[in-house]
Amino acid sequence: MIDAKRRTLLKGSLAAGSVGAAIGAGLLTPQLALAEWNEAAFTAKDIPAALNDLLGGDSAETTDKIKIKAPDIAENGAVVPVTVETDMEGVTSIAIIAAKNQTPLIAAFDLSETALPFVSTRIKMAETADVVAVVKAGDKLYQNAKNVKVTIGGCGG
Repeated sequence: MIDAKRRTLLKGSLAAGSVGAAIGAGLLTPQLALAEWNEAAFTAKDIPAALNDLLGGDSAETTDKIKIKAPDIAENGAVVPVTVETDMEGVTSIAIIAAKNQTPLIAAFDLSETALPFVSTRIKMAETADVVAVVKAGDKLYQNAKNVKVTIGGCGG
């Protein structure tokens, strides 16, 4: 038991040390080590601007082919579980939006066309609003929405 924990610790230390040495030697820059972040989309104050910056278009066709699983009433707006899935073909991106948040774009997932179009995460919601899922399949955007009521202190208010 102790040997397994020791081995895991040594492997982790070696990996972290190797990455640190590569960054220190200039072989690996922080931008290469971290995922690319679309700052304009995630700081946009409205949904059309966020979609345009993220997916190259601001209008999406509404469809029931996108399934959103989220609670009808979220007692804690800081931790709202959301699952988005679809059976559409050729999905390359799924974005999750909280319509009334100050910056509405919550998450964006890029997928290969052969990946299962399914994502599950927890989001933060400022107030009662629609949770909107936007799916890019081919060159078209599709969306669906579900209203989530956020209570204050879990008292239903």
